[in-house]
Order: sequence, then C-alpha cells, then structure tokens
Amino acid sequence: MAMYEKINQLVDDVTAELVATRRDFHKYAESGWFEMRTSSIIARKLTEMGVDEVLVGDAVCKKEARMGVPSEEALEASYERAVEQGGDPEFLPYTKGGMTGVIGIIKCGEGPTVAMRFDIDALGVIEAQDDGHRPAAEGFASVNHGMMHACGHDAHATIGLGVAKTLMAIKDQLHGTIKLIFQPAEEGVRGAKSIVENGHLDGVDFCIGSHVSDLRSDDAEVAISPGSHGSLATTKYDVYFHGVSAHAGGSPEKGKNVMLAVATAIMNLYAIPRHSGGTTRINVGTVTAGSGRNVIADVAKMEIELRGETTALNDYVVEYATNVIEAAAKMHGCTCEMVVMGGAQSMTSDKAMIDRVRAGAEAVGLKVSKDDSNKSGGSEDYSYMMTRVQEQGGIATFMRVHSKQSAPGHNRRFDIDEVAIPNAVKTFCATVYDIVK
Repeated sequence: MAMYEKINQLVDDVTAELVATRRDFHKYAESGWFEMRTSSIIARKLTEMGVDEVLVGDAVCKKEARMGVPSEEALEASYERAVEQGGDPEFLPYTKGGMTGVIGIIKCGEGPTVAMRFDIDALGVIEAQDDGHRPAAEGFASVNHGMMHACGHDAHATIGLGVAKTLMAIKDQLHGTIKLIFQPAEEGVRGAKSIVENGHLDGVDFCIGSHVSDLRSDDAEVAISPGSHGSLATTKYDVYFHGVSAHAGGSPEKGKNVMLAVATAIMNLYAIPRHSGGTTRINVGTVTAGSGRNVIADVAKMEIELRGETTALNDYVVEYATNVIEAAAKMHGCTCEMVVMGGAQSMTSDKAMIDRVRAGAEAVGLKVSKDDSNKSGGSEDYSYMMTRVQEQGGIATFMRVHSKQSAPGHNRRFDIDEVAIPNAVKTFCATVYDIVK
C-alpha cells in the first residue's frame, strides 16, 4: 500500500505542471501528421526526465504504412509554423515530412514488457473564441485556425508525460521494460498501423490504451472497456472516378459521365444489406465533381467510411462496397480508384487485463465502473496495437477516464475537467507497478 500512496503523492505534486502542459498542447493544436511541435516537445521532456531511450522520426512510424498523409506543401508549411511556435530545435527536424510521434522506453532489467498508447493529434475543427468557452476566456484556445483538440488528445499526450515522470521516480522498484507510445494521427484512424508495422508491439506482454470520456456510470472515475465490441472496425476511402468530358448539349453521347457513376454508387452503397451478425455503418461524406454546367463531368472524388461491429462485419461491408463502386463505374464507362485513408479493427479486452487495471485504479482510491463492456459508435486504431499483442499471446485492454465535458467530442466548444489527467496517470502507474514490481 505504501507504493500506491507514493504514486498518489508523486502525481499530486506534478498535477499543476501537467495542467499547464495540457493547455500548451491545446493552444498549439496540430492535427494528424502535423504534430511536429507537439512531438518535439514530448521528446524533449522525456529526454530531460532521463528516459532510457527516446525514439523519434522514422524510428516511430513505418513511413510507407502511414495512411491519409497530407501533401508535401501542407507538411512543409506545418513544419515552418512549428519552428515559429517554439518547437524543440533538436527534435523538430526529425518530424519533417510528417514523421511525427514519439516512443519513450524505460528499461528496468529483466521482466515483462508493458506498452501504453497515448494519442497526440488534434482535429480539423475551428475552436470557439468567445468568453463563454473556457480555453478562450483563459487564453489557451487554439491559435492554429482549423485545428483544435476537440477530443481530449492534448490530455492524452499530457497523461503519457505524467506516467513517464512518475515511473521514472520509482524506477528502482520496477523490473521489466516500459514503452510509452505517443501516437500521431489517431483521428481518421491513420497512425497506429504504421507503428505496429515498425515492430514496436512485438514482444509486448501487456498493453493499455485509454480515452477521456464523458460517459459516467455510478459516478465512476474510471471505466474499463471494451469488454466486447466496444469500438467499431472501420475502413475509410477516398474514391476517384475518371470518365471522358464532352459538350453537354452538342455531343453528350461522346462523354463518359462520372456524375452518373457517382450517383449510382451512392444510391447502391446505402442499399447494401445490413448483416444479422451485428451493427454496420455506411456513410458518403463528400462528393466533388464537375467543372461546368455545360460539360460532361470527367473527374469526381468521393469520401466514404465503412464500419462494422466486428472486423469480420467491416470486411463484409468493404467487399460489398468495393463491388458496388467498381460496378457503378463500369456501368457508365468510367474507371475508379479506391485509396485507403484510414482503418481500425474491432477490440475485445482480455478479462485478465481488465482485472489488473481495475485493481490498479482502486489501489489509488479511484472508483471504477462495474460494467466491463461499453459499446461505442466510434472507432479506435489502438485496435491494431491490441490485436498485435493478443496475437502473440499477450493481453490488452482499453479504459475510459471520466470527466465532465463542456460539449460533445468533436464540437468547437469541447473542453474537459482536468481532474481526468491525474486520475489517468495514477491508474496507469498503479497498473504498471503491479505488473513489473
């Protein structure tokens, strides 16, 4: 019990510092693959803590496995902005070209390997700037227009740093290897797979991911989830149709009209039969096509996402949707290309890992939800990490740390009660201590 009391005290002592760090990340929000300033500062802080190994740049993500990477021009502009906004000069150059993310490794001799995931990216949301929104009133609203921490990943990055600092303070009591994975591009589920493909989850025995959440059960401060299907598997595509332009009045028969192909695809995507095995989702989010009123359109872009309660159900929707899109293009003499922009698998936590996290949270005096299962309509690419660990015989789980929120996630008025930060740090540290003590 003495060690859990020490963990509580250590975290309480740095809570003010952690809140300041969270607000700094919030003010300089960077969305997926643009988290250059954020990554450089995380790397600097881990280095100053004395973390044994700090990985940055292409040592974190496998470059070719990244999904939904922005244009080179946008990445370069983001890099220049990160320089201006105080990115760490030693570590910032490693992030060029969107090679963001950081992994800190604490080496404590022989013992099991524990990994924790902390996502760090913001969303493409324009943050509220009026005094009714606390970050604006208190001077830490995003200064990067169109980028906002509207889902709590500023808190997640900060939690990871708090975990690192606390574990370094008790390092002489630990036995094993601890990996702190600061993941880029979780929004759009674009980043985790590239970390997995770089081998960072190989050999991991225990793995924990988390998210701040407004979901509250019996006033519990921590919920261990998902027990079953707590996150939908998903695949996200940019679909390009190519046809032949022609004069819409003079020679329409000479064109190959992508408008017809897109319209046919949309109608039939929404007509895909649902599955008796569980929930599926299909959405066409955007369509851009055509160049003029009197021109047969020859190029179109459609952004879609597909989801399933399980990975198998998502695969069912993907296969059906692919057939629909390809047939719609062919029907009207067009061609098509489907580019994967993001993806995630479904998740099922291991009961043994649920029990460990529950015990850790309770050991530091936090109330834990009695429900081990939480269904969610969202998707989470931590699933790639969880699946990789489970495939090789390890165990993993996902937890939610509750706090009051000012608005729903992905809303321009989103903000959290910062008590979630020390609560999460304490839970992570107590659980890891229980594993590697």
